[in-house]
Amino acid sequence: MSSASETAAEQTKVTAPYGSWKSPITADVVSGSDKRLGGFAVDSGRLFWLESRPTESGRSVLVRQGESEKDKPIDITPKDFAVRTVAQEYGGGAFSISGDSVIFSNYKDQRLYKQSISSEDLAPEPITPDYGGPLVCYADGVFDSRFNRYLTVREDRRESSTNATTAIVSVDLSSNDVKEPKLLVGGNDFYAFPRIDHKGERVAWIEWGHPNMPWDRSELWVGYLSENGDIKNRICVAGGDPSIVESPTEPKWSPEGDLFFVTDRQSGFWNIYRWVESTNEVLPVYPLNAEFTKPLWVFGSNSYDFLQSPSQKNLIACTYRMNGRSYLGILDAQNKISLLDIPFTDTNNITSAPDGLYVEGASAVLPLSIAKVTLDDQKSKAIDFKIMWSSSSISSSYRPYISSPELIEFPTEVPGETAYAYFYPHQPSVSGQCGGETSTTVKESCVQYWTSRGWAFVDVNYGGSTGMVGSGKVDGQRLCITGGSAGGYTTLAALAFRDTFKAGASLYGVADLKSLRDDTHKFESHYIDNLVGDESEYFKRSPINFVHKFSCPIILFQGLEDKVVLPDQSRKIYHALKEKGLPVALVEYEGEQHGFRKAENIKFTLEQQMVFFARLVGKFKVADDITPIKIDNLD
Repeated sequence: MSSASETAAEQTKVTAPYGSWKSPITADVVSGSDKRLGGFAVDSGRLFWLESRPTESGRSVLVRQGESEKDKPIDITPKDFAVRTVAQEYGGGAFSISGDSVIFSNYKDQRLYKQSISSEDLAPEPITPDYGGPLVCYADGVFDSRFNRYLTVREDRRESSTNATTAIVSVDLSSNDVKEPKLLVGGNDFYAFPRIDHKGERVAWIEWGHPNMPWDRSELWVGYLSENGDIKNRICVAGGDPSIVESPTEPKWSPEGDLFFVTDRQSGFWNIYRWVESTNEVLPVYPLNAEFTKPLWVFGSNSYDFLQSPSQKNLIACTYRMNGRSYLGILDAQNKISLLDIPFTDTNNITSAPDGLYVEGASAVLPLSIAKVTLDDQKSKAIDFKIMWSSSSISSSYRPYISSPELIEFPTEVPGETAYAYFYPHQPSVSGQCGGETSTTVKESCVQYWTSRGWAFVDVNYGGSTGMVGSGKVDGQRLCITGGSAGGYTTLAALAFRDTFKAGASLYGVADLKSLRDDTHKFESHYIDNLVGDESEYFKRSPINFVHKFSCPIILFQGLEDKVVLPDQSRKIYHALKEKGLPVALVEYEGEQHGFRKAENIKFTLEQQMVFFARLVGKFKVADDITPIKIDNLD
């Protein structure tokens, strides 16, 4: 039986040009409803999560599940604090919980603070020194109960803001005096995943150095702790053999004391491995042509975890991606996997719970969420699935307007290589005239903002989307492209080197690869060397050098505090295209970094993209009451 809202949608069906349809999914709804998830944890059976709130200028707040699942969640973070680290600019791993204590990075000063979860009257207390500003930041920390301390990655920018010194340090928790953290491991360019075994005798970590990114080549080390907590000796478990190119990541100690991790040796796919300490061997747990983790762009990834079971050891819950699809499964001691049937079609981080696990994921009708998955006694089947937190209320409130995606695959320009994408058709409650448009990036409810107005939308895992035209799903004369960061570079490059699209929107995109290499932060300062090649390739692949090839309108959006892609990138392409005489507009936001967090800026960006494409490609008036910004060489 149809719901009342679905019936009403059918009765009010009208005919209008594609892209001009009226929709209740407004930019206000999208910008105010979409929260970002900064991580989650389970301690003593309680669920905690970190959410970024656009309506609070992007402030990140640690939240605790209510005393019962029916109770409202409780904010842990006081109003004058925000939980966020800027380590490696992308952050992640900003908090850790143990019992009644939480340690977190405070955004304003980047110091670590310790807070009692149950004592709301007690303000968080700093546990790292005040260096006169946010010059030293921390991430990916863990409690060390044996020595009553906190192990964490430290990024020190006191001597250089562009060449920070990174190390693993320990922060003393035994007294109220703030002390200088003690160096445990240092000397390499980058560190991640300091993880202590359950006895407090061994610590594992990942490290890598320039010019590699962590997914190019890294090393997994284990250090043995002395009686005073220092590392008395160490061994390289993976990544140290020059004849084996691999990038180990996500080390984790099992309850029995075995070290597991993910690496891509031999097959090139990130699979789960186990270290045999007695013989220093590395053994595959479940070989599969699939990725059991994701690239380390942010700290704190948790792609697998050990389940609690009285009868089975080393029972592992894991998520992996194969041929464009996500899977969630349980690996047993016999190295057999049982796939779990849950509503999520895209899964990310997972954390074990007493009777199952918590999963971060999404689907066509479920926005990014945290769900509790209850397992049967054999830990092989899901018997209950319940959403505990959702990034957006749009899917449940506006179901008749939600577009469901179709997974598609198509050949790329590289022989034998296949690209994957999700195609979102326009929603069906309005009849359309003329053709729809496609674009190549997606951020949860933002896609529904477009499709509910009559735009088709393609979320491409890179490789191009022109195959959609040949299928007849879209109008080849009305294709637009939009993307942020690397997707912004894709937008500019597609407009410079192809004639497929009729307009574009670049959000903090790269126009000049050489400038990016010379000016960006330490983490990515050598990133594009392996992607681009020599100096001639830097020139040939930079859209800024081929302004004469641009032939269609572009709108650009840029945060003025962006340290990944500096504002000069957008300004360069803006001035060049303005001088060329193409319709172009540049929007700059005070206080925004790499990615927009404030509700008012998210709203403005969505609306101005829509109006820009409508005016210059669709040639129609949008249904919403939006005042367009001035477009150079047009207005």
